[in-house]
Amino acid sequence: MSARLVLFDLDNTLLAGDSDFEWAQFLIEQGVVDREVYEAHNLNFLRDYQAGTLDIHSFPDFQLKPLSRHPRAQLADWHCEFMKQKIRPLIRSTARALVERHRGDLRVVITATNSFVTEPIAREFGIAELIATDPEERDGEFTGKVRGTPCFREGKVTRLEAWLAQRGGALSDYSESWFYSDSHNDLPLLERVSHPVAVDPDTALRARAERGGWPIISLNP
Repeated sequence: MSARLVLFDLDNTLLAGDSDFEWAQFLIEQGVVDREVYEAHNLNFLRDYQAGTLDIHSFPDFQLKPLSRHPRAQLADWHCEFMKQKIRPLIRSTARALVERHRGDLRVVITATNSFVTEPIAREFGIAELIATDPEERDGEFTGKVRGTPCFREGKVTRLEAWLAQRGGALSDYSESWFYSDSHNDLPLLERVSHPVAVDPDTALRARAERGGWPIISLNP
C-alpha cells in the first residue's frame, strides 16, 4: 500500500471549469432538455454551489431524472461526445503535470459531481480511483435520487472514511495525505489532511489558506 494518499477535487481544480454545469449545457445544446427552463435552473444551481448553499439532494433530480427516459447506450454515446466537446478543452497541461507528479502515490478524484459524469473524466487523467456522489439507479435507469451519502462538504469526509475502511484502512494509516481543491465547500476535508493545497481558490478558501499557511497554487497557464 502506498504510504501517501493524494486527493484531487475535480471541478475548477483539475478542470478549468465545472463538469456538472457543462453536462447540463451539453444536454441543452443537444436538444435533450428544454433550454428556457433548464438553463435558468443550471445557472441557479451553479450560483448555489459557489455560495455554499447547494441542495445536493435536489440537484441530481434536476440533472439525472430527465435522462431516465433514454437508454443507457444513448447516454454513453452522449457522454463520449460530451468528453470531446466540453471536457477535453478544459484539461490543462498543468493539471496533467500535477497528477503525474504524484505517480506512485494512491491518487483519488473526490468530487460532489455524480459518478456517471465524472468516472470517464477521472480515467482521462489516468486516475483509477473515484469517490463521487452516486446516483440511484433502478432497472438500469437513473431515478434522479442520490444513493447513500452525497460526496459534498462534510459528506466528502464521510465518503472518504468509508472508502478507506472498505480497503481495510483509515486516513491515519498514511504518512502523508494531500487534498487539492479550489472551493470553500471542501474545507471539512482540507482540514483533515496533512497537506491541504488551495488551487486557484475562491475568496473564502484563499482567506483560510492564508491564515493557515497552506500552499496556494495556480494551474492557469
